[in-house]
Formats: sequence, structure tokens, C-alpha cells
Amino acid sequence: MGSLHIWKGSINAERCIQVLEQHILPSRRRLFQGRPCIFQHDNARPHTASITTSWLRRRRIRVLKWPACSPDLSPTENIWHIIKRKMRQRRPKTVEQLEACIRQEWDNIAIPKLEQLVSSVPRRLQTVIKRRGDATQCTRILLLRSHDVVIDAVCGLALSCWKM
Repeated sequence: MGSLHIWKGSINAERCIQVLEQHILPSRRRLFQGRPCIFQHDNARPHTASITTSWLRRRRIRVLKWPACSPDLSPTENIWHIIKRKMRQRRPKTVEQLEACIRQEWDNIAIPKLEQLVSSVPRRLQTVIKRRGDATQCTRILLLRSHDVVIDAVCGLALSCWKM
């Protein structure tokens, strides 16, 4: 799993590119070691800004097209749900404690859980097609191999890299 990068403050396209350069690409290189993968992010404005898409294109980074407003399709949203549930149990008192707890829980997410979430994407897509684009009631399903997925997050903006 990729490392967690907490960005304090708002994020715009320039900061998004900075995070991609400094954190996401090094994680991608380390975890995929030159193997092809597809980059996935949500449709937040910093991700879809022309400067960001041009930057990705210049680096020949393949991007998975992702429908807007579709958290039910994203495995990363499930990870945030797991972490939020853990935070309610742990009840950190300060911002520093919250950050430390989030990092611990991020690091504690088991590879089989990631595999389960990633392998559920085709089923989620099929469900959306059957529902003609309506939201799904997706939760969790399982399978895949540990080296096949990298999930990085930047201040709640989901950025994922998937093996092709």
C-alpha cells in the first residue's frame, strides 16, 4: 500500500501536481517497479484541471476515466469509511493525535482487505450499468494479489494506482 500524505490546507491544481511529483509518483515507482499501471483519481477540480491533465499526459501516465459523483465505485472511499469508524472508536483529542491515529490505521489496513476492495470494482461497474447509472448500494467484496494495488490519499482526495 502506498504511504499516506496529509496535506494541510486547500488543494489546487498546482498543489495537486506537487503532491503527484513528490509523493504519488515515488510510491508508484517503488510499488510497481516499472510495471504498467493505470492511475485513478476522482473528478475533483484540481485533478481535472487542464494543467494537471497536461502534466499527466506529458509523463505518459494512463488515467482511468472515472464518472463524477461516484463514491460508490471507489475502493478508496471504503478505506476512508474504515478509518473513520476506527477514529470514532479511538476518539483522538487533538489534531496531532488525530493525524497519528489516521496514519496508524492507514498502515494497519490488511493487504487482503485492499485486494477485496479492488477486486470488487468490476462488480460495482456492472451494478451501475444494470441500474442505468443510478447509485449502487455497494459495500465490500474480495480477491486479487497484494502487489496489484497502490492506494494513496491526499487530504481526503483519493488518488489510486492500479495494476493493468
